[in-house]
Amino acid sequence: MEKMRVLIADDHVIVREGLRSLLQAQPDIEVVGEAADGEEAVRKTEELQPDVVLMDITMPGMSGLEATRQIRKDNPNVKILVLTMHESDEYFFKMLDAGVSGYFVKGGSSNELLAALKTISQGDVYLYPTMAKKLLSDYLQRVRAGADKETYDGLTGRERQILKLIAEGRTTQDIADSLVLSGATVQTHRAHIMSKLGLRSRTELIKYAIKHGYVTLET
Repeated sequence: MEKMRVLIADDHVIVREGLRSLLQAQPDIEVVGEAADGEEAVRKTEELQPDVVLMDITMPGMSGLEATRQIRKDNPNVKILVLTMHESDEYFFKMLDAGVSGYFVKGGSSNELLAALKTISQGDVYLYPTMAKKLLSDYLQRVRAGADKETYDGLTGRERQILKLIAEGRTTQDIADSLVLSGATVQTHRAHIMSKLGLRSRTELIKYAIKHGYVTLET
């Protein structure tokens, strides 16, 4: 099995050392490099082509936000997991808009971080629980205010079923197992859903599902 290749971007040496120690202890993860600022993160991503960049937001020089935008532009296949102390709406929504695959708050446990890496490596999105609630609350407020009235006409019954499961946080394999489908079939259905609804990411799909009542805060 191929190892997940990870680049660590954080301006604190002690944080990078701790993360490297944790990740290198995992048999399926390889730390391919470290970066102390955003510019170095962009440069090393280009050089090393990691699968995932662990990205701090507040770094000297080019911020993690700007580095994320540049990486997503130049290396769209590289996934980015935000690793930050910030739980404010300001950073959270900007990083989502920049195209990150996950948002992890540094108060979380090492097991939660490893689970987050596994989640995004499978093509899904990871949101730290407190941040997921922010996302859901924001869009529920917009729905109640009458905003974003898209229609879901055109989805088949199976597509609506898969939409709901994706929005609940189920992985592709979980969905395939529960519906007795192949993973490839689930991926095809998801591509059709995204195309029909004009969505670009799993985060947008979750927002859409919230607006139309497929899932709730309790879900």
